[in-house]
Amino acid sequence: MKPTVKPTVPPKPKVKQKPAYYALRVERQLDKLGYPVGDIDGDITARAKQALCAWRETNGLPVSRAGLTLNDAYSVLNATKRPTPTRSPGIYVNKTCQILYQIVGNTYKRIVWISTGAPGYDTPNRTGKVWRKWAGAHESSLYEDAYMYDSLYFLKDRPGIALHGSRVNSLIKPYPASHRCVRVMRPEIHQIYADTPIGTKVQIYGEF
Repeated sequence: MKPTVKPTVPPKPKVKQKPAYYALRVERQLDKLGYPVGDIDGDITARAKQALCAWRETNGLPVSRAGLTLNDAYSVLNATKRPTPTRSPGIYVNKTCQILYQIVGNTYKRIVWISTGAPGYDTPNRTGKVWRKWAGAHESSLYEDAYMYDSLYFLKDRPGIALHGSRVNSLIKPYPASHRCVRVMRPEIHQIYADTPIGTKVQIYGEF
């Protein structure tokens, strides 16, 4: 009697997970690497999309404010450190991502949420240099009861255009919302102010 031959069972194909499967791990890794995501809860909010947008730009991927993709997830989860900047030291404001990069030496020292000019008050895409620093709080010369904190003026338009903190961080939206200046989160603007000497390059670029 011939022995019974068991039929060969083909291996089960690996299940390709959807991007949402990786969302919580991606948020944790982005936060660990210094890309601000907001609440780390697996929900890819507008704030988390800002971080993803910054991740794509700093890693040479197509820049967009889109949600999490599998390529994003693999890229973030396989990373062990921030990339090295390819640009010279200075401050760079990406209007597409609504993100500021502070480059000191050959490192991204800070990656921060910002809010540029709202429609009708667009922050111009130009390169300037810090020409005036104003520590602490002062009231806007144009808008009553609008206070600016640790201002770094970098364009000599009339009136001058500055990076500055606001009375409350809720004024720094994930979309353009200012009156031409660049609103920066506090206390990050205080730290940036301390690190930024007169003459530092500030470049504004991108479209929202």
